[in-house]
Amino acid sequence: MKIKFLGATHQVTGSSYLLETAEVKILVDCGMFQERDYSHRNWEAFPIPPNQIQYLLLTHVHQDHSGLIPKLVKEGFHGDILLTAASKELFPIVILDSARIQEEDAAFKKNRNNNEEPDELYTETPLYTVQDAEKCFPLLKAVPYEEFLTLNDQIKVCFHDAGHILGSAMIEIVFQDENESRNIIFSGDIGQWDTPLLNNPTVFDRADYVVMESTYGDRNHDNLQDIDDKLSKIINDTIKSGGNVIIPTFAIERAQELLYHISLLARAKRIPYIVTFLDSPMAVEITKVFEQSKKYFDKKTLELFKDGQTPFDFPGLKLVKSVEGSKAINLIKGSTIIMAGSGMITGGRIKHHLVREITRPESTLIFAGYQAVGTLGRQILDGVSPVSILGESYPVRMRIENINGLSAHAGMNDLHRWLNNFKAPPKHVFLTHGEEGAILSLENYLHSKGGWEVTAPVYLEEHDL
Repeated sequence: MKIKFLGATHQVTGSSYLLETAEVKILVDCGMFQERDYSHRNWEAFPIPPNQIQYLLLTHVHQDHSGLIPKLVKEGFHGDILLTAASKELFPIVILDSARIQEEDAAFKKNRNNNEEPDELYTETPLYTVQDAEKCFPLLKAVPYEEFLTLNDQIKVCFHDAGHILGSAMIEIVFQDENESRNIIFSGDIGQWDTPLLNNPTVFDRADYVVMESTYGDRNHDNLQDIDDKLSKIINDTIKSGGNVIIPTFAIERAQELLYHISLLARAKRIPYIVTFLDSPMAVEITKVFEQSKKYFDKKTLELFKDGQTPFDFPGLKLVKSVEGSKAINLIKGSTIIMAGSGMITGGRIKHHLVREITRPESTLIFAGYQAVGTLGRQILDGVSPVSILGESYPVRMRIENINGLSAHAGMNDLHRWLNNFKAPPKHVFLTHGEEGAILSLENYLHSKGGWEVTAPVYLEEHDL
């Protein structure tokens, strides 16, 4: 059995791993590269012909794990796409939105006189279309958590709850031949412990091989109390200044967690019931899926629903799907909270709101999630000014705030906690889905434990298992 690393190598996005035996080829994730320096890979041919792959196992539907699936299908993949039931509900929403953005970006490029934007790479041909995305749907096969599924006479797989986003999974693959049995665990993105909405991530006491994310391998997050304190102060200070609160929002999990915190703060009278716009067709659709997926929630969130305090509906909340509705936000007088995609400001409606707000010192831009190197969000977070938005240059005069604790990823201590559940070191741990500093920190931690073999693979690196 061999593994080849096709993405998320010394970087965060583009998760994709090829597992190969004499009888079968399995792809775990097929993510889009979102860092500017690596986005050219989205357009390159897959390192292996897609028609040679029998199965695609999807950990979750975030773009950096699922965003190239329509391209894979377009170029010949016709096997089963295995994913959890919740991910199967979310996938069409996410991937159709991605396809529309691809088409819109391509059209935008054609109509802007080839005036290149330094923060984005648009081409006049979409990476894939809505029609391409729709061809993926017949291939989707939902699998339950905690049940092994046999793929052939040597391989079975099991999806375990990752606690990262709704439907997210860690994937365990067991290979059995006449000589021995080996298992490999793909962590996917590991969630935090004791956060709103979802259950804690699954832990394991043994594995032969582990492919592990390391996004926050070198730092911890704020705790829940700090998040509420910081969020309420930012909102109240911005209202007092007469500005607007702008939050680039990941449509899955982050949008719903923000609604959770804002609703509880308002009910506790720590902030006023300020008009709050969720300006994202995809986030609106996904919030509806959340409302129908209560069986995946943790006990605390279920108690809120029983008491009639759903975090997804409160006075002042406006769900915006249409372009006209999004434009109408500009006509609102007084302070508002505007949550819009995309979370790293790589596209979507957030850019149009920023054009209006970024030069206003009374307004506040809140980052509530990871900002990959090379994205516009990362540039602003790092203090770059001016920045290019939609082809124009703007000085950054907004107040910039960062709330780390809202991340759906485990922080450094939680990653250590996940690893510490193994009773004995695996034969090998492969660290992926992280920048250099995060990988090095986690690598040093594992070496300090003694007996742990650790590798941070580079792009297209291959290992025998």
